Amino acid sequence: MPDQVELTQSFDPNLACIPSNYSRLIARELELQESDLAALLDMTKLTIEQFMQEGTLLTSQQQIQIVQNGLRLSGDETFGLRLGNRLTLPTHGAMGFLAMSSPNLQMALNALQMYLHTQLNFLRIKTVTNDDWLECYCYFNMGLNEEIIRCSSEAFVKIIFDCAEFIMGRPLHEGVACLTYAEPNYSLRYYDYLPGQLEFSATHLKVKIPAKLGQIPNTSTNHENYLFAMQQCEMMQEQLLSKKHTCKYQIQKMMLSHPPGILSEDEVAAKLLIGKRTLVRRLEKEGTGFRKIRDEILSQQAADYLRDSNMSVDTIATLLNYHDSANFRRAFKRWFSQTPDQYRQQVNNKNNVK
Repeated sequence: MPDQVELTQSFDPNLACIPSNYSRLIARELELQESDLAALLDMTKLTIEQFMQEGTLLTSQQQIQIVQNGLRLSGDETFGLRLGNRLTLPTHGAMGFLAMSSPNLQMALNALQMYLHTQLNFLRIKTVTNDDWLECYCYFNMGLNEEIIRCSSEAFVKIIFDCAEFIMGRPLHEGVACLTYAEPNYSLRYYDYLPGQLEFSATHLKVKIPAKLGQIPNTSTNHENYLFAMQQCEMMQEQLLSKKHTCKYQIQKMMLSHPPGILSEDEVAAKLLIGKRTLVRRLEKEGTGFRKIRDEILSQQAADYLRDSNMSVDTIATLLNYHDSANFRRAFKRWFSQTPDQYRQQVNNKNNVK
């Protein structure tokens, strides 16, 4: 059994790090119009304008309150299963793409374990393998009421079963969903969403998968995508979690959740609900600036592409939203004091020496 202390020691309940797209998925599942959003945001202190902005980040308490409000508005006890149905792997950004491109199910679940805290920090996943089972545990880092535990647990097991189905290419009939609460009166509805077996009043919330299935190759794996997604996840973990309360952190998080290089300084200031001059002053106090932050991210992404893929320089320039590859080449030389081709050749020479 995983050590729960290990899983919860880094949890910060006051950190706004949860992308608001999860809550907008709830609004879509409920088919809410903009005029209805006030009820979904009740007691969160969020305005509708903030909620609708892509760059808005939520605290754990705000996210849980929105789930509570959504459950109430739905009037449906199976809302957790419906929500899990919405939370497909691509909705989790780089972490989801890392899981999708993983070589096998074991590594896909390991990806969720390693990086879930960068997306939903009140949850922790831990995978444990023995001779018979690959077990994926889920823990909550804060106290939740019974209704939210049930709803969140249903969403969790649905996500794991869907992840397994994507990797294996078929439903996970052999899986076992172990749920910590007593069997609800709507338990037969679970079989509309979950292909495996159910166990209620379990000691721990987890999904059990036959160990041999964890090593079945993912037919959709892509090594280049896997490496790039891993680097993006590591960048988020290292850069974003090291300085959680800074303006730089908020901007990095925003930039990494959008296509490369498209956010302007004015747009970022608007998303943070401050003026551009205020943004400049805050970044100056932190010893940085908007262009420096953007260049740090773009340069890292450019280097990753050149090192870990065979894509042409023109293709990389397009991926990084440079409309003219000549501009990209000039920017790259400013970052690294060499051209993209020279950088790639240098990396290849080092690899050949090894």
